[in-house]
Amino acid sequence: MEPISSGSVTLVEDCHALGIEVFVASAGQDERMVQDGVRKLAHTVITVDTNDEAALTEKVCRIHARHPLAAVLPGVEPYVGPAARIARRLGLRGLTEGTAERVRDKALMRASVARAGLRVPRFAEVSDTTELARAAQATGGFPCVLKPVDSCGSMHVSRVDDLGQLKDAYRRLREDERLDLGIPLGSRALVEEYVRGPEFSADGYVAADGSVVICSLTRKILGPEPHFVELGHIVPSDVPPDVMKRVKEYVQGVTEAVGITFGPFHCELRLPDGIPVMIEIAARLPGDHITDLVHIATGVSLSRVMLAAYLGHPPEMLGALGEPEAASAGIRYFVPGAEPEDGAGRSAFEDGEALSLHSAVRQTGLDAEPGVALQAPEDFRGRTGYALFTASDPSDALRIWKELGHLMRTGTGVGEGER
Repeated sequence: MEPISSGSVTLVEDCHALGIEVFVASAGQDERMVQDGVRKLAHTVITVDTNDEAALTEKVCRIHARHPLAAVLPGVEPYVGPAARIARRLGLRGLTEGTAERVRDKALMRASVARAGLRVPRFAEVSDTTELARAAQATGGFPCVLKPVDSCGSMHVSRVDDLGQLKDAYRRLREDERLDLGIPLGSRALVEEYVRGPEFSADGYVAADGSVVICSLTRKILGPEPHFVELGHIVPSDVPPDVMKRVKEYVQGVTEAVGITFGPFHCELRLPDGIPVMIEIAARLPGDHITDLVHIATGVSLSRVMLAAYLGHPPEMLGALGEPEAASAGIRYFVPGAEPEDGAGRSAFEDGEALSLHSAVRQTGLDAEPGVALQAPEDFRGRTGYALFTASDPSDALRIWKELGHLMRTGTGVGEGER
């Protein structure tokens, strides 16, 4: 359903390479557009409003009656729930409805993990301005973080330092009429404790015996606060072995608490003083080309791991566990206005050729069209482009990340994710 993230595009490509027929469901409007490359590889592209679950279910059931399906997979975050419910209706392997709800709703997610005795940010749910002061007090006061309960891509996630800023941030969220994948933001939000420390994502999967396999503790590089724009990722990170052990034990507990019993996960966390604290967890492939970075630096194809898991096969059966191509890999996103040190500078459009000529760069791309007004540099929608690169080790990858920023003249201002 809606294979529009980098990870789900790879999923379609891997299906084609393995001789697996793919039926793609897409609305064919707004951001829900099937790329030409995906369309060519798909057996059939079904046009349906993917936000109308009844219509989506009916379409999929009709196809299943004529051409029995083996699995139903979400291509991007909002379709984790529909995929799970449709799989259950068809008698196919999938997440339970409860698990799908817990990984989609950050309030349910945090409550489940906290009940398991694991540390999470203190939080309170709000749906009205009158609840903000109480919520901030419940989280320990200021600074704290405001975020929608079921959004992604850092949309309307911001640090606030007093009640006035909190009210302003919540007002902006409620008044934002922009849709994401055709879905409004709504008014439900979390006010949560601000957790200091570097940010990472544990990217891996739950094996057949229930144990977690962390393929990469991926380093996140964030733009300057109060926003949390992701400017890059580096695979792997260079945390000490004892911290990595704590992370694995912690993520094992998180997956058990929310009910992820198979398949991939993308667990974002911070490490204050080396102690893991979950920011959120997803039961899907990561975006931002993290699947590509993991494949390059570890040899593990998370997309093939996901296919194998949903089809009930061991990952080795689909060739998911290979050899690394490089010791480290990273990606640099360019967000004019979120990287202040060098001023406005040139955009990714003007320096794309210079990027592609850099010896470490393997792939470049645009995240916005030339001539189109840029979104504010507050979330993923403010990105203009990216460069994916390889390196000799994580330290070298960070050096290249900074070098590419200087090359683009958009600066290297960073947040907690780099420090």
